[in-house]
Amino acid sequence: MTTIYQVSELAGVSLSSVSRVMNNHQHVSENTKNKVLAAMEQLDYRPNETARSLASSCSNCIGILVSELHGPFYGDMLSGIESELRAVGKHSIIAAGHSDESSEIEAIRFLIDRNCDALILLVDAVSDDYLINLSKGSTPFALINRQIPELTENCFYLDNKLGGYLATKHLLDQGHREIAYISGPISKQDANERLIGHKNALTEFNLEFNNDLFFEGDFLTKSGQIGIKKLLEGKQKFTALSCANDEMASGAMRGARDFNLDIPADCSIMGFDNAFFTEYLYPQLSTIDYPIKNMAQMATHWILKNVYKKSNLTIENLFTPTLILRESTTSI
Repeated sequence: MTTIYQVSELAGVSLSSVSRVMNNHQHVSENTKNKVLAAMEQLDYRPNETARSLASSCSNCIGILVSELHGPFYGDMLSGIESELRAVGKHSIIAAGHSDESSEIEAIRFLIDRNCDALILLVDAVSDDYLINLSKGSTPFALINRQIPELTENCFYLDNKLGGYLATKHLLDQGHREIAYISGPISKQDANERLIGHKNALTEFNLEFNNDLFFEGDFLTKSGQIGIKKLLEGKQKFTALSCANDEMASGAMRGARDFNLDIPADCSIMGFDNAFFTEYLYPQLSTIDYPIKNMAQMATHWILKNVYKKSNLTIENLFTPTLILRESTTSI
């Protein structure tokens, strides 16, 4: 195995010079840097990253915890983080918490034990108190898709109430008054806030929330299909359906066709997230844009600014949803 001593000898420089080159020290001449890099390449030398991190107390690695590893939402989030980290020579370790408290805590401990310099967390089950206490530790973290007043500067989140309001308000503006709703798990902050926004829109039009037109899903496609089936089999008729994410909306579209319904003539359907596939559904899905990739990039900027002292970065914590109109909704 090639050693740093061999690199030093071949390059004709001191061990300290080799160390400075490997750690990107600013006080290294271009000539010395070129000699060391050439020697490293010739000897196929790769620095021991674990040893370097122990010596410098910096691993150049960020721990990322998400609820799941599948689906376009998490794909966009991870892509946004990775692109920002790669641009500055940082790397990531990814874990999944599966919206379970013990799994999330275990994953957080795993990432901290791996000497991650900081964490980016999308967690559903751990309590606010747990996260507030975690913030007092030595590992900084940013929170995505969650807002905790005591940790405002660490939080990067969407105005989900406004998003839920905009989705239902659009249907109401189109003349619909019997509007069904498929939510995500109400235990999740974002799902609960989107439902509140839905109810706020109904109230604005002097309409009461009808439990017979409500189904609690799980943000997965199948629950959208099951949900619209339950709603259609109920006694209460409806002309429009708002779903708390695009995956459930796509499932609902499939379920509507199982009942030979035409979309949007028989039932207008709204989604939420603006996932990439919404433009490829038939008809194309009207939805609420959730800029999760931008949000993830901003959380990464917070880490780069506060942990790695990249001072030229601006930080934005609150993101505003926008209405995306396509072919799955129409007026009556």
